[in-house]
Amino acid sequence: MLDLSVIILTFNEEIHIRRCLENISDIAKKIYIIDCYSTDKTIEIAKTFDNVCILQHEWINYATQFNWAIKNAQISTKWVMRLDADEYLTDELKKELTQKLPYLDNNITGIVVPLLHIFLGKPIRRGMNQVKLLRLFRYGDATCEIRQMDEHIKLSRGETTEFRYEFVDENLNNISWWSQKHIGYAIREAADLLDIEFNLHKSNGDVENASISKQAYNKRMLKYRYAKQPLFLRAFAYFCYRYFIRLGFLEGKEGFLWHFLQGWWYRTLVDANIFEIKRICGNNREKIKILLKNKYKISFEQ
Repeated sequence: MLDLSVIILTFNEEIHIRRCLENISDIAKKIYIIDCYSTDKTIEIAKTFDNVCILQHEWINYATQFNWAIKNAQISTKWVMRLDADEYLTDELKKELTQKLPYLDNNITGIVVPLLHIFLGKPIRRGMNQVKLLRLFRYGDATCEIRQMDEHIKLSRGETTEFRYEFVDENLNNISWWSQKHIGYAIREAADLLDIEFNLHKSNGDVENASISKQAYNKRMLKYRYAKQPLFLRAFAYFCYRYFIRLGFLEGKEGFLWHFLQGWWYRTLVDANIFEIKRICGNNREKIKILLKNKYKISFEQ
């Protein structure tokens, strides 16, 4: 068993939590479920695992919840992993962790691992660059960025190394659930893009922060370029880039739905939110902040 703690944030994840816990309970010394007062069987299932500790805390946003976990979970291991309930490690990654994690140099404080999306049962490998995320870090040497969307683990010291094998994001809910979830994401993504345009958050200018992984930084810079493109046209262009230029059409019906829903429909919905907010507030920075706070409970205060 590795000197590793895993933090999982949950709310009504009974469809996923057993698969996730069974996947990691044999390699993690401790698993911390940070639950936002689930009303389904999430907690009941989690209690059946001996190395699981359950804490409950009111939800504000992902980053705040994760940072609360780091401070309050009484972690005693050298390493910490961030994992979502609908994610799991491949057998190859588990073997790689077992072989490499105990022997890393002390200057290595973060580990970047590739992510594989499985959508409607199909692995989606074409249409996007391979996503690589900093998901493991030495305890005490990292926190989560405070952002509305696209938050990443950032290191306070040290360097990262990259592992070869993947972890998997495979949500088992249906398309209706997926769509409703992305409707909720859309206003947060709209707020993030408005933040880029109007600097709603005073730390927004720190885009050259090297403490996030290289791919996260490159992705962040692409997002800043995307934010400057015309509303609606950018969503259409992004879909075309993914589906035709990056060969997403080779992924069949599942690939079409993935790239259409995530790459065009969702991005258009984000732009519709921005259009509506600007129609009400114009380009008035303070009015936008007030509207986001009062109507959507999104605050940019520190």
